[in-house]
Amino acid sequence: MYTVKETIVVEGIYDKIKLSEIVDSLIFVTDGFSVFNNKKAQKSLVTLAEKTGLVIFTDSDSAGLKIRNFVKQLVPSEQVKHAYIPEIYGKERRKTSFSKEKTLGVEGIDSQILLDALRQSGATIDGNSQKGQRQRLISKADFYFLGLSGGENSAEKRQALARHLGLPSKLSANMLLDVVNRLLTYNELCELVNSKKGEY
Repeated sequence: MYTVKETIVVEGIYDKIKLSEIVDSLIFVTDGFSVFNNKKAQKSLVTLAEKTGLVIFTDSDSAGLKIRNFVKQLVPSEQVKHAYIPEIYGKERRKTSFSKEKTLGVEGIDSQILLDALRQSGATIDGNSQKGQRQRLISKADFYFLGLSGGENSAEKRQALARHLGLPSKLSANMLLDVVNRLLTYNELCELVNSKKGEY
């Protein structure tokens, strides 16, 4: 069992149950889209962000990204970190049918993948955080010069890069930039992009 300092924000109770098997942390359940109209829940998130910081850990589908964006806008950016799960096609055991986008949510993902995603987010696990280990931040200008933004097929190139890194393909350029800065150095990104010419 690992201890996570930040409050982890998830969509549903089964996500909370799954994460509770591997981490000791306060886990806040948004109850899906209901957080959009729940002022009490929104106030709680603001308070928790101030006291512990947040790690948003929603599903990789469109609904999960909408909830992530909503919560992100409630609190200052320095108080929030993002954990992402890859788009893995499948169905949770307890469900009788596939989700709308046919991908697994947090509850259906392997525990080691969840733990790796928390580490990559920069979450403080057992008193340690990976944040700040990169010497040179990758910038929006770097994305532009590498063809990942502002050019023909840039969106497709970002989607290919996201899939290669095991991230949701629907991430915005800004979200992808944030997580790439946690996973790769500038040189590693350049090598990856150059080695995949034609893909991205």
